Amino acid sequence: MTSKILAIVPAYNEEENIVSTIEDLKSSAPGVDCVVIDDGSRDRTAAICRERGYRCISLPVNLGLAGGFQTGMKYALRHGYDYAIQFDADGQHSAAYIEPMVEFARTSNANIVIGSRFCNQKRPLSPRMAGSVLISAMIRLTTGARIKDPTSGMRLFDKSMIPLFANELDYSPEPDTIALVARNGAKVCEMEVEMRERAAGESYLTFTKSVSYMMRVCVSILFAQWFRKGNR
Repeated sequence: MTSKILAIVPAYNEEENIVSTIEDLKSSAPGVDCVVIDDGSRDRTAAICRERGYRCISLPVNLGLAGGFQTGMKYALRHGYDYAIQFDADGQHSAAYIEPMVEFARTSNANIVIGSRFCNQKRPLSPRMAGSVLISAMIRLTTGARIKDPTSGMRLFDKSMIPLFANELDYSPEPDTIALVARNGAKVCEMEVEMRERAAGESYLTFTKSVSYMMRVCVSILFAQWFRKGNR
């Protein structure tokens, strides 16, 4: 039986990248549906989606990645999808990996598959990668799971995960939530993928924001997740 697969594409001010991203999905993953979550963009992201006939949900205000992704998961739950994948709008992810990730999830019985840059190669030396190493260590310490690329934004979720991320307000597509579901019995695996540089525009993660993000995630993994609700 053919699985229903949804690519969730949160987009905030991605007018320069959204067409190439969606066209890559259409050409490289023709069996995968996609929905753009326009997260209160102030540019022409939503207008471009309408002009080109892309499926798009426009949020009236910017909710951030967690809110945008949850909107997509609610859509996936409402329409009965078997798998949902978080797919960046900035052109860094390649749609050619989506169906192999789904097949990997099937054969490994994984609930979450992370598209990893570092399964078969070492992480480059940089402050951001040092933070990634630290987050990996925190996840290993608290769950026993070995995740080499915890900050990858390319994550596939199976049907058992979709209701959790759709309905639980504190379930965001971030490493601390991945650690939480792993601690509560979900099987989290990684599959090697290649990622491109951002095609255009600028990432919202400046150096200062990156450091703050890494510290917040580590504190959440070590302390806050023990007080969060488990749903497995």
